[in-house]
Amino acid sequence: MLTQFMVWIDDRFPATKVWNEHIAQYYAPKNFNFWYFFGSLAMLVLVNQILTGIWLTMNYTPTGEGAFESIEFIRRDVKWGHLLLGMHATGASAFFVVVYLHMFRGLLYGSFRRPRELVWIFGMIIFVLLMAEGFMGYLLPWGNMSYWGAQVIINLFSAVPVVGEDLAIWIRGDYIISGATLNRFFALHVVALPMALLLMVFLHIVALHKVGSNNPDGIDIKKLKDENGIPLDGIPFHPYYTVKDIFGVGVFLMIFCGIIFFNPEMGGYFLEAPNFTPADPLKTPEHIAPVWYFTPYYSILKAVPNQGLGVIAMAASLVILFFLPWLDRSPVLSIRYKSPIYKWALMLFVVCFFILGYLGMKAPTEMRTLAARICTIYYFGFFILMPWWSLMGTTKPVPTRVTG
Repeated sequence: MLTQFMVWIDDRFPATKVWNEHIAQYYAPKNFNFWYFFGSLAMLVLVNQILTGIWLTMNYTPTGEGAFESIEFIRRDVKWGHLLLGMHATGASAFFVVVYLHMFRGLLYGSFRRPRELVWIFGMIIFVLLMAEGFMGYLLPWGNMSYWGAQVIINLFSAVPVVGEDLAIWIRGDYIISGATLNRFFALHVVALPMALLLMVFLHIVALHKVGSNNPDGIDIKKLKDENGIPLDGIPFHPYYTVKDIFGVGVFLMIFCGIIFFNPEMGGYFLEAPNFTPADPLKTPEHIAPVWYFTPYYSILKAVPNQGLGVIAMAASLVILFFLPWLDRSPVLSIRYKSPIYKWALMLFVVCFFILGYLGMKAPTEMRTLAARICTIYYFGFFILMPWWSLMGTTKPVPTRVTG
């Protein structure tokens, strides 16, 4: 009966064909390592955010008068509301953790290089949409840090030449941050941006499966096939990597639940103390800073003396990532076989990125501003000079078969 039911389905919808092409008969390199967990974990967190978000909207009031009280109502009075709220709030930070690690894996193994340029571009669009989704969602609790953080970020758009003031008013929907701003941010956060994210995730996966997954050796496994057309260095994604991903999901969920139940604030990095008080236009927090996952780019903004140029630099720090597939000219893809120059340059880039993130959470001083400027210069220099320095040094010979 089950077989007959599946035949009935397949006659009307290609369920078995899709399952085979993208799961059961999708051959992935057999040497995936730890770094390849984060793509599937990003999917897991996306599902978590969508499901918990749906339940939260059932009791949320998107008005300036009722938003903060509705969050407190969910936390204190709705059955399991505190858990759903914790899963959603912690999930936002978890999303950026796994996405940043997923992007770093691309830098390690050259996953952005030909023929995967479109996979990288779709991934970068997802990253930008995720930043917008995080920013819109950050205002919804209507806490004091949310209010003033949104005030600072939206005011940055007023520095855009010619259209800046009109652009800031259009984003706010008012002359100040108000209930109108909250309402439109709610609509974007709940409807528009999730739809765009789901579309881009779909395109990202389809593009990936078209060209095939990269691997730690940077070798195209499609070049060597057996008489049946099966890659010699590939294994079916299911059941091998579905089982492996289940293990990764288990470890991730233990860490995720540990944070939710024992340290949801994470020392003020995930949930800031001022956000536990309602928004107050007359009371500014002692130090206004965005959530930790925005702070590297916020540091770049603050490092530039002119506000207008700072906004341009912050935008450019994201735009330049889209051109990465054409900036890296190294003859090999994987860091395993690249020159020591690339390894040192990437290590310094990671250090500078962490420093920028740390400085973005701190009040500016003369020394911190100097450090932010040095790291900003290196951030842009890493990409702008990549066509030259990526060719320098001696690379190792790349094997013809994956090494495990």
